[in-house]
Formats: sequence, structure tokens, C-alpha cells
Amino acid sequence: MISPLAQIDPDAQLGNNVTVEPFATIHGDVVIGDGTWIGSGAVIYDGARIGKNCRIFNGASVSAIPQDLKFSGEETTLEIGDNTTVREFATLNRGTKARGSTSIGSNCLLMAYVHVAHDCSLGDHVIMVSFSAIAGEVELGDWVTLGGGVLVHQFVRIGAHTILGGGAMARMDVPPYIKADRDPLAFMGLNTVGLERRGFAREKMNELHEIYRVFYNSGMNGSKALDHISANFAATPERDYIIEFIRSSSRGVIRGRK
Repeated sequence: MISPLAQIDPDAQLGNNVTVEPFATIHGDVVIGDGTWIGSGAVIYDGARIGKNCRIFNGASVSAIPQDLKFSGEETTLEIGDNTTVREFATLNRGTKARGSTSIGSNCLLMAYVHVAHDCSLGDHVIMVSFSAIAGEVELGDWVTLGGGVLVHQFVRIGAHTILGGGAMARMDVPPYIKADRDPLAFMGLNTVGLERRGFAREKMNELHEIYRVFYNSGMNGSKALDHISANFAATPERDYIIEFIRSSSRGVIRGRK
């Protein structure tokens, strides 16, 4: 259903069974997939590429130009995967020439008043709780959860299956599979609840626990701890992901709790 009270540019491409409620605005360079619902007062700007069966609630701003002084009007996009929900008054900015696109995966939930800045990359199944905000060029892996009011510094990476407690401030990279909290942000152990919900076996979680015990609690510096992990733990996708994530960090990773 397309409300006659909505404003839709004739160049916009809407799929089958798209619903647009009254007073929503959709600009011209926009593609919206089948079955997606656009709520009243939402604004979908040029460059938006929205997948199938998404829900964009009232007051959301999708694909507005970046809040970046280096932006000079280049054509960029904001891409949203299938089955993603964007709640009330969330603000999602499109990319700049740095990366060309802001991308949000499938099956994500971005709650009310969250902010996703330019050139960010969000994996699938990401949850951003209300009032959380990520600065430009931040990367969130699959299944990341940001608690309410979390703030993430520009260029920070947060690994898959990690959860940050409400009000946390992430200034450094946060490795995968863990929970992090306190100020300054610190490693607080495995994200055991999340991993169990996603079918990780107890043996796998024990492996991850031992890897992080070496990295955070052995007394070795970071590079020696990673060398020890490489030499003494069997190669698995999870082990290799942790090693690669930490070794490739340009900002450094969070420390263990004191």
C-alpha cells in the first residue's frame, strides 16, 4: 500500500508489496526491496539501497549525507540487507569517497535514536540498542550487540559475537567472542550466553576461553601471547580469526580487567 499522502520521487524503484505510510518521503536515487514497510515521517534519501522485508519506523533518516567536513557531494550509498529493522528516529548516513558506502547487513535491529555514521560496515544480526552511536568507518562483525548508550570511536573494529555493556565507550578495537564493559573498556570474559544461543559447543567455548586466558592473563605481551597461541593451539577458524583480528589492529585492542 502506497499512501497518497507520502512523497515519492517518480525515479525511486520500489519492489512488490512495499508499504509507504502517510508523510514518508522517498527521494529519487533509491531502491527498496519487496515487502519492505516505510513508516510515517521516515525520510529515505538518495543513495539508499534497502533490501527485502525491512521495516523503517517513523522519523528515521536513512542515507542522509555524511556529517563529515571532507564530504564534497560525491555519489555514495547506504546499503541495508534483508529483514533489517530501523526503529524510530535512527540516523543512518551514507558513505564518502573514503569507502563509497555505508553497509548494514541482514537481520539487524537498530533501535530508536541510534546513529550510524559514514562508511561504517555492520555485519548480519547486529543489534544496536537505543542511543548507541558509532562514528565514521567503524566495523561491527556479525552478531555484535551494543548496549544502550554505547559510543564507538572512529575507525574502531568490534569482532563478531561480541557484546558491549550499556554506556561503554570503545576507543580501541574489541576482539571477537567476548563481553566488554567498564571504563576504560576492558575484557570481561567470553560472551557465553550469546555463544550458547548460537549453538557453540562447550568444547569450542573452552578453547576460546583458554586462548583469551593466554592473551590476557599469562603475563606475556601481546605479540608473544599470539605466538604462543599459534604454536600451542590447534588451527581452527575461531583461533585464526582471533589471531588475525588482533595482529591486524591499527588502534590496539582493549586490555584485560584489573
